[in-house]
Amino acid sequence: MTRFLLPLAVFLALAAALAAGLRHDPRELPSAMVGKPAPALRLPLLKASSEVRATSDLKGKVWMLNVWASWCTACRVEHPVLTDFAGKSEVPLVGLNYKDQPDAARDWLRRMGDPYVASLVDADGKAGIDLGVYGVPETYVIDRAGVVRYRQVGPVTPQVLEQKILPLLRTLEREPGHA
Repeated sequence: MTRFLLPLAVFLALAAALAAGLRHDPRELPSAMVGKPAPALRLPLLKASSEVRATSDLKGKVWMLNVWASWCTACRVEHPVLTDFAGKSEVPLVGLNYKDQPDAARDWLRRMGDPYVASLVDADGKAGIDLGVYGVPETYVIDRAGVVRYRQVGPVTPQVLEQKILPLLRTLEREPGHA
């Protein structure tokens, strides 16, 4: 009888672990950055690589950072949503061009439209590592104090924008400045 207890215990433990895993939404990946200060990035601009911009320049503003690449198929899906958002919103949308060829990225923005107030170049992916990027696209909402308040893994869809991002932006815009 005892020789059956060990396999039964292992089976029950595996079943419990599987059941716990099934309760989690696989699209909601945890982020160590949410609730923490966004990394201080100082990167060249895509449009003029001799110029650099720092994310610290946006301290005191609520803003969004979108990690994208011209080779990214899912980025094409979210691009019209971001373009529409940028045309209607006062919230600055900054691009982080991730592991891309600058000429291909500039051409992509020329053809698709450029929703970004600035697009920074992360050619080697080091800035993405600092952000904890799993892949592109990813979008971050950053508050006035420079703290990451939300992270969207995968494309920003109209539903995500309406149900999650815009309500958060409205709340953050009402909060007094921390800078």
